[in-house]
Amino acid sequence: MERKTILTYFKASAKDWRDWHWQFRNRVTKLKTLENLFGKAALHKDQFKAVTSVYPMAITPYYLSLFKTYNDNDPIQTQCVPDIRELSFAKNAMEDPLEEDSHMPVPKLVYRYSDRCLAIVTETCVTYCRHCNRKRFWSQSNHFSLINRLQKMTRYLAKSPHIREVIISGGDPLTFDDNTLEKILSSLKAIPHIEILRIGSRTPVVMPMRITKELCRTLKRYRPLWFNTQFNHPNEITTESARACQILLEAGIPVSNQSVLLKGVNDSAQVMKNLFYGLQKISVRPYYLFHCDPVKGCIHFRTDPQAGVTMMEKIWKQSSGLCLPQYVMDVPGSAGKIPLNVMSKTINNDLKKNKHFFDKFK
Repeated sequence: MERKTILTYFKASAKDWRDWHWQFRNRVTKLKTLENLFGKAALHKDQFKAVTSVYPMAITPYYLSLFKTYNDNDPIQTQCVPDIRELSFAKNAMEDPLEEDSHMPVPKLVYRYSDRCLAIVTETCVTYCRHCNRKRFWSQSNHFSLINRLQKMTRYLAKSPHIREVIISGGDPLTFDDNTLEKILSSLKAIPHIEILRIGSRTPVVMPMRITKELCRTLKRYRPLWFNTQFNHPNEITTESARACQILLEAGIPVSNQSVLLKGVNDSAQVMKNLFYGLQKISVRPYYLFHCDPVKGCIHFRTDPQAGVTMMEKIWKQSSGLCLPQYVMDVPGSAGKIPLNVMSKTINNDLKKNKHFFDKFK
């Protein structure tokens, strides 16, 4: 959709567009706004109300501008506009398939691995991605104040010297302003044995104007700090998103990407290869490609794991290792991320064909 059309609708200026506060305040949350902008609705009013009463909608004007068409085949729309299939019943769907809630020694601190943990500092997101594995949080308000939440987290972490890394996640931690974010970073960094901080945020993709030089000056003070984001389709790599990543990189903050394999969005070798190549071109490391979790409200996004492996086989054979992520499935408990390339018949066949080569070195 033309940016000019959106600005006209909101009676806003180009300066407003570049202001992340304006983008956040003017997130599209109602069906009427979509109807006014596009002249038609993606869902019948009753269906829309049924879905959003369980799973709310929020889309930044910027992300809305990435829609090429307004139909079910648009990869950006598919990720953010409610779909009646979110309410369809599937017996293998779970609210919390990774059992995060049962691995919280204190509220919102997920501890599944021996040396690291994940701090959910907010339930609020910039844009609500329909495939989110934490959809269960969307209807929750922030039950604990940030101060209360941080106090309990830091108290636990201070008594856990084996934890050396904290992933700051949510929701999206970059919904906080710079000063609040610094309070989070400084509280964690003050613990002597916390060596590494990571931030998980989709803001470079859905609201890239949030990544400012001022923000990066703050982040830079807490290095080593790593930034993980989530590009899922090459259409998300724009001048603005590339610039956001560049500002982070120039501040000495490595940017990695964790895509999710989504049916109807990126489940083709050509689309996925274009995504990986595009990320490499903007110096963002393709880190993981996650198989979509069996989350309640997300089952229609799931593909067959073997189909995912077959797709990745085509890419492995054509692409440089620098732009290849690990294709993994996350499972509950400490087992964590299981590499799915072990299912590759091509890799197994290649190993068998070259067995004589490896036998030389026994």
